[in-house]
Amino acid sequence: MLKVHHLNNSRSQRILWLLEEMGTPYEIVHYTRMSPVPLAPPELKAVHPLGKSPVITDGNKTIAESGAIVEYLIDTYGNGRFKPKQGSGDYWQYIEWMHCAEGSAMLPLLLALYTGMLGDAAAALKPRVDSEIANNLSYMENALGSRPFFVGNDLTGADVMLLFPLEAAGARLDPYPNLVKYRKRMQDRPAYQRGIEKGGPYALMSR
Repeated sequence: MLKVHHLNNSRSQRILWLLEEMGTPYEIVHYTRMSPVPLAPPELKAVHPLGKSPVITDGNKTIAESGAIVEYLIDTYGNGRFKPKQGSGDYWQYIEWMHCAEGSAMLPLLLALYTGMLGDAAAALKPRVDSEIANNLSYMENALGSRPFFVGNDLTGADVMLLFPLEAAGARLDPYPNLVKYRKRMQDRPAYQRGIEKGGPYALMSR
């Protein structure tokens, strides 16, 4: 059976959400972050050399990186759903948003997290990090507008990818009303809620 190696408060929550949207049977292997530094436990290195989550195993395949996992699941179990048809007008927009989530949107948010641990030592970097976060959120706010999804008229893998940085943004999202409504709309989806119930406590959800 398809297995999701799931780490609490991590990108693997988006994989559970997608699988619940698909109705694809799967098994969860739970892992818990260490304390006091919330790193992934060493047991994950036995699944994949990077020791990170999400990772899925499906038969003889082991796949890491949430974007790659989303693509694999959609192509393997999506039955033509969750992505525009190749060659359609929305296809390359979909590809752009798929990569934007981790390639652009998450980087300054991670820098804010890490530099925040340094306190005054990171003061020189803070304005630049903050401006990059605002740049990304403004871009997403204007691109989304009042539409229900980032691409087309139905949920796609791009939405599954993009919600995580919007959750990680926390209160930084408040000045962007389209994104605030979008985040709540995605979190209110029954499949998202089922993923939370199965995945366990998810601190990013309530930020």
